[in-house]
Amino acid sequence: MTSITDVRKLMEAAVGKLSPAKAEALARSLLKGEGKDRVSKAAQELLEWSQKNRQRIADLVRAEVRSQLAAVGVATKDELDALKKRVRELERGAAPKRATTRKPATRKATTRKATSEAAPAAGGGGGTTERQPA
Repeated sequence: MTSITDVRKLMEAAVGKLSPAKAEALARSLLKGEGKDRVSKAAQELLEWSQKNRQRIADLVRAEVRSQLAAVGVATKDELDALKKRVRELERGAAPKRATTRKPATRKATTRKATSEAAPAAGGGGGTTERQPA
């Protein structure tokens, strides 16, 4: 009959890292009176079971962390890498355009000058022009 201590040891083996020596001792305690081959086989099965359970727990934790980060709105590493790549592409593509954008900027300044000179002539009055008597 399995004791509560054996059950506790099994649970610890499921969650913690089970060494081959601990697996052998656990198998011996569970299979009292069984042959050495049976105990060795059980110890190997316990080791495999423990490793699978640790992997399942790690996967569950990873999935939960990913879910919580997404819920909060934190970007993933893949998303950040994609954004960095996009920024680099835009910077490379924008470099030649910057040189061409400067030329229209000077034209606009010339246009503004002409517009500002034309405004007082149209009677928009800045107060500096002399008025002619009517």
